[in-house]
Amino acid sequence: MRKLLLLSIIIITGLIFIGRLFYLQIYDTSFQQLSENNAINIIYDYPQRGYMFDRNGKLLVSNQPSYDVMVIPREVKPLDTLEFCDLLRISKEDFISIFKKANVYSPRLPSPFIAQLNKEEYAYLSEKMHKYEGFYIQKRSLREYSVTHSANVLGFIAEVNPATIKKNPYYQMGELIGRQGIEQQYEEVLRGVKGVKYIQKDRFNRDIGPFKDGIFDTLPERGKDITLTIDERLQAYGEELFINKRGGIVAIEPSSGEILALVSAPYYDPSLLVGRERSKNYTKLYYDSIAKPTYDRGLNGEYPPGSPFKTLTGLIALQEDIIDLKETISCHGGYHYGGKKPLGCHHHKSPLSMTGGIANSCNAYFCTIYRRVIEKYPSPQEGVDNWRRHLSSFGLGDYVGIDMPSGRRGNIPSAKYYNAIYNYPNRKWYATATISNAIGQGEVLLTPMQMASFTAAIANRGFFYKPHLIKNIHIADTIPSKYSQKMITTIDPQHFEPVVQGMNDAYNYGTATALKIPDIEICGKTGTAENYTKIDGKRVQLTDHSVFIAFAPKDNPKIAIAVFVENGYWGSRWAGRIASLMIEKYIKGDITRTDMENYVLQGSLEAEYAKPLSGEPFNINQ
Repeated sequence: MRKLLLLSIIIITGLIFIGRLFYLQIYDTSFQQLSENNAINIIYDYPQRGYMFDRNGKLLVSNQPSYDVMVIPREVKPLDTLEFCDLLRISKEDFISIFKKANVYSPRLPSPFIAQLNKEEYAYLSEKMHKYEGFYIQKRSLREYSVTHSANVLGFIAEVNPATIKKNPYYQMGELIGRQGIEQQYEEVLRGVKGVKYIQKDRFNRDIGPFKDGIFDTLPERGKDITLTIDERLQAYGEELFINKRGGIVAIEPSSGEILALVSAPYYDPSLLVGRERSKNYTKLYYDSIAKPTYDRGLNGEYPPGSPFKTLTGLIALQEDIIDLKETISCHGGYHYGGKKPLGCHHHKSPLSMTGGIANSCNAYFCTIYRRVIEKYPSPQEGVDNWRRHLSSFGLGDYVGIDMPSGRRGNIPSAKYYNAIYNYPNRKWYATATISNAIGQGEVLLTPMQMASFTAAIANRGFFYKPHLIKNIHIADTIPSKYSQKMITTIDPQHFEPVVQGMNDAYNYGTATALKIPDIEICGKTGTAENYTKIDGKRVQLTDHSVFIAFAPKDNPKIAIAVFVENGYWGSRWAGRIASLMIEKYIKGDITRTDMENYVLQGSLEAEYAKPLSGEPFNINQ
């Protein structure tokens, strides 16, 4: 029995060895691949990135040739380091540091030594590179900008980082990838497909021709061109109007959701992020924590919307049937409640109905109807959640779906949110605890993109399309279907007409009368958003923000717009003027209100931004 067991063990062990040898010889090609990797040099042929055009066919972004000095550390032979450094205009310390990093990445794979040389530098170097074994020049393409604006929209390209390489093996060290904006969002469309050549080497590491006569070689495929929804002239004009100001503009075509302008100020010339100075320039822009030029305020800035939000308060009240168009509400200088400081109001006639309330921006009117909306339900929790449900149908409190890699949700508070704040059920809360929501203050926060989107929904009388920047992908000639899907709000279409009329009357006799544009019937709403910050634990009031929403013409609107000017005092002072000028520029092509244009172009808020902050309450009248 023992002899049989021993024999069995020997036979089984032998079979295992035979099977393993058979697998290694016949099926496993890993050692062959390793041998080939050592004998074959892989050379990538990088394609041209796709071009970008504006909605009218204006070229925005193209390409220019660029050259990288690459290094394969193990192939580097002794060289005159000082001479080589002089050629590349770097120090010996830089040489040692870069070489060490390349060797850590991989001794046998190429990595960039000096990136993004221009044509002149390439011509000078190419004649001398044969002296330096292990170094060679790789041709690539960099972006070339036909415009000096739209950096926040277009994005930029930069060297891929190790984290991305680990996540996506398509990329190799030294390759370029889209960062921010459209470059990042549509990277796979714009980048194209790399071509590959396999060059065989002999035992002396000399090239001896294509591997297997080039049957595995592939040609590069150029990236696809894309057309953006941006109107280049309108975008440039918006940035011009925001000189020496901070904030954002979002303009949308209501009938399609196409974004006509997406301005964030302060801004920068996109060409600053091209070439050997790119890294230094980006660092300077990124670490400017005061002006924040790389921060897209149109998508990421979460602000109290102020009085433009009253249009939504009015729509919800009409849908909830807690007021009719004939009822008027009296105003005695603001909304008074619970013995607290009243929510002050403009001086206007009283009482007012819905249209007059919007035209004159009456706090008393909208606080009254908001309170009725909440108190219609058995508990304030049910009332707030129902109010939130209506607002959610406009895309508020969530991402609006724009095709950009950044964006914020804003905040539309829920009953759960207030229960946590007031420690419910230990402490009860009522509609008046949330009354500031009625006029776009309190806990409500929106981005300028969300404000423009809900303005488009009002312009369309109850529906909107998700805002987007892609108009056309060439060759495929299609865009994602989600951008052509009509989003329906919870408000019935008939309730929009009185709100639209109120916005139109704001120009006729209300808070925007000074902003009229000849021959264009505009519907708008001014806003002044309170601006607070915390300093040393104290809540300090700063200069109010200037806010404005509008669309035009009143019927069959072509443009809906939201403008937000940080520390801009009141709505009609800066935001309203900018919005009206943008509307005239888009619809007419020229400006007739040159008086208003001169005021905006020559005006500056830099002195406002330069005011020192302190722990003392800010005097808004100073």
